[in-house]
Amino acid sequence: MAEPRVAEPTALARPTSRSRQLLAVCVGNAVEWFDWYIYSILAIYFAGQFFPATTDDSLVPLLSTLAIFAVGFFARPVGGLVIGVLADRFGRRRALSGTIVGMGVGSLMIGLSPTYEQIGILAPVILLVARIIQGASAGGEYAAGSAFLIESAPSARRGLFSSVFYMSATVANLAAIGMAALLANLLAADAMTSWGWRVPFLLGSVAAFVGLWVRRRAEETLHEDVIEKPKGDRVGLFDFFREHPKEALQIFGLTAAPALVFYVWTAFLPTYASITVGFDVSKGLVTGVISLSVFLLALPVCGALSDKLGRRPMLIAFGLFFVIATVPLLSSLRPTMASLLLVQVTGLLFIACWASISAATAAELFPARLRGAGIGFPYALAVALFGGTGPYVATWLVDIGHAERFGWYVAAIAAVSTVVYFLLPETAKRPLR
Repeated sequence: MAEPRVAEPTALARPTSRSRQLLAVCVGNAVEWFDWYIYSILAIYFAGQFFPATTDDSLVPLLSTLAIFAVGFFARPVGGLVIGVLADRFGRRRALSGTIVGMGVGSLMIGLSPTYEQIGILAPVILLVARIIQGASAGGEYAAGSAFLIESAPSARRGLFSSVFYMSATVANLAAIGMAALLANLLAADAMTSWGWRVPFLLGSVAAFVGLWVRRRAEETLHEDVIEKPKGDRVGLFDFFREHPKEALQIFGLTAAPALVFYVWTAFLPTYASITVGFDVSKGLVTGVISLSVFLLALPVCGALSDKLGRRPMLIAFGLFFVIATVPLLSSLRPTMASLLLVQVTGLLFIACWASISAATAAELFPARLRGAGIGFPYALAVALFGGTGPYVATWLVDIGHAERFGWYVAAIAAVSTVVYFLLPETAKRPLR
């Protein structure tokens, strides 16, 4: 029997200015993701500041820093659940204001943190707390931001609007890589590892408050009748799963493989090439700028294409590619810029098939009153389990002498998600509930 939808149209308040809504998403999201990306990009520089090395060529500091990177990801499901529920109870705009403040505070803590040599074990503890705050904020950002963005979109252009989410995140990644590359080329190696890595974190914390000002001027997309419900009628923490368990599991499944390959291809691949084939990390940052620029251009094209062809064909193309091509791509890496660029660009073109429509696909599966938490928790859980651990798994396999197994690991996860894509209902032409 079809679900009743009688009350759902009143759940949404259509904004009068879509340009203002897009600006609020773009600016705030870019600031948040700049703060998030810069950690993984600069990890190879500041790892020794927080964790002592056992030998001169030890990977222990990098592994420890990446372990905290993974812990930050495991805070994301908590943020996705709690902030998602708050977005469903009190509105998307309030939730989005909270997430950008949290990300800025975490970035400031990292930028000002003393080193292990100065305060001992407290240094990695500060780093850990900062990443937990940022992880919770990032989880809530996707939950509230996806709902806000898709609810602001015209019904026939939700795929195109959805691409804006990862377009702004990609601009942030480009800014993070560009700044890291600039610093790495301007500063001596000793200066980069001692203080240069702090500069982007401090700038990111300042930019967070600019993003907060922009978001406070946006229009709420959730109707006042939903926001102002009596306390006893408000959405509970796990109402989304009790009422829509299949949809929650679908979001987890469709996110698992993209979460893994996205963070490897956009942030970790230069480091992976460095520890596997001896690639120069500073040159890898330059290839990252080029490949992400191509990715940025592909996102709106794929988003608009999904409005015509549907979401499922785009997702299936992504999944099948990484099932078949991951091992050959990673095995083809050589210590040259051309090699890394080819692997990055090829992978990112297919990642765009998913990234451009992830927000739309997720938002179209849930009704408005449960959309924030329904998107946030399963998405963030998949990102934590697969995206957050990807760099650590890759580095660990290299450390034990089995680097080639990482490609097979990625291909196996991609196969699972691809099954979900084939079973997923087409939602492109459905009205939002």
